[in-house]
Amino acid sequence: MFRKLYWVTEQVLPNGNSSVTGIFTSIPNLIKEGFISNDPTHLRLTLTKLDCEHGALGTWIGPEFDGLSGRLQEFVQTEEFSAEQCEHLMATLAQHKAGV
Repeated sequence: MFRKLYWVTEQVLPNGNSSVTGIFTSIPNLIKEGFISNDPTHLRLTLTKLDCEHGALGTWIGPEFDGLSGRLQEFVQTEEFSAEQCEHLMATLAQHKAGV
C-alpha cells in the first residue's frame, strides 16, 4: 500500500536546535526503528502528509507527547491507523518515558 502519512523523528537539543533522526512510513515502523537511538525526553514526533503545502498534521514533544493520543483517534476514524497500532505507540512512548 502506498503510504500517505509519514512520521518524522527529531532530537531536540537543550538550545532548541534539532536534527532529524528518521522518517517512518507506519506506526509499526516507527515503534520498531524510531526509538532505538532517540532519547524520548528530547524527542519530537511530527506526523506529516506527503507533499503537503499546509504544514504538519501534528507535532508532539517528549517525554509527555501531550495531545498525541487524542489526535490519533481522528486517524483511527478515517482508518489511516488502527486502534491497536495507536495503543501500541502510546504504550511504547510510556515505556520509554518510564525508562523501561
